[in-house]
Amino acid sequence: MTSLLCITIISLTLAGSAFSLPTGSASQLKVKVFADLGSNVTLPCRLLSQDAMAFGNIGMRIKWTKVEDDEALNKDVLLSMGFHKKTYGGFENRVFLQELDNEDASIVITDFSRDDVGKYHCEIINGVEDSMQEVSLEVLGGLIDGVVFPYTPLVARYNLNFDDAVQACQKQNASVATFDQLFDAWKGGLDWCNAGWLSDGTVQYPINNPRGPCGGTNNGPGLRSYGRRDKQISRFDVFCFSSALTGRFYWLVQPDRLTFDEAVQACLDDGAEIAKVGHMYSAWKLDSYDRCDAGWLADASVRYPISRPRKNCSPEEAAVRLLGFPDKTQKSYGVYCFEEQ
Repeated sequence: MTSLLCITIISLTLAGSAFSLPTGSASQLKVKVFADLGSNVTLPCRLLSQDAMAFGNIGMRIKWTKVEDDEALNKDVLLSMGFHKKTYGGFENRVFLQELDNEDASIVITDFSRDDVGKYHCEIINGVEDSMQEVSLEVLGGLIDGVVFPYTPLVARYNLNFDDAVQACQKQNASVATFDQLFDAWKGGLDWCNAGWLSDGTVQYPINNPRGPCGGTNNGPGLRSYGRRDKQISRFDVFCFSSALTGRFYWLVQPDRLTFDEAVQACLDDGAEIAKVGHMYSAWKLDSYDRCDAGWLADASVRYPISRPRKNCSPEEAAVRLLGFPDKTQKSYGVYCFEEQ
């Protein structure tokens, strides 16, 4: 197993006395863990009992859950009952009980990605004491306050020189991504076969699933690089970086579908502006914004953000889906707005 680099900050809150734990009481332990993307990270959880034999003699039930502000979006991670152990969804075959001793209910998450960031609950029921422990998992010195996204303009693929790329990102509430930002995004699972400018003047693209048209199958996962290119003559797409939102991104409820001009005006009438691509990516990646409705954005593209993959929306992966750049007079879509705060 790959060695991990993580930092753990622990605060302890015990029901009853701060120094003793009555039998049968519920205990709470709050832990914050920081780790590098792509590493293996341990989320600690232990039986908080004065009886060191309670765990082994009585047996126990362990349940790990990734929790959200909206309980309906909670995700099961792992369930252990005696010899029976089961992991769920995107955690399947990536999460394992550590089991260093009879009181250890910690889990190891392999290949830590941005999708793993968040709050977890560890529940232990052993017949003597029920324990609920909370672990927050965050990126160590990382860029969780932003998101990298590939951008192709209306004029089609590979049409931006470096200056055009800078302007394209700025127009989408973003900046041209640095190498480190793209590298972190690649470690977090970004896979994109179109080459794009980075802020250092190099042209690269991230591949997690090697395939023929994207550098060949003989090369492993990684960043494919075209090296430094002529900033004026060479033309590619661009990778943009958008920071966390400082306002509200939202779907504007309207009785009818809108043309592009009507969409722009509708947001203005609502005291906001039509949202930019960077706004949507930040809301999707950092706030888990999810809506299966295609809407206009400021660059005249039509997109929708899916953080919970499902049939007819984005069945295989969480993603921002692009429907293209339709005729602006077409009344087939709604609109996403952004309100500064």
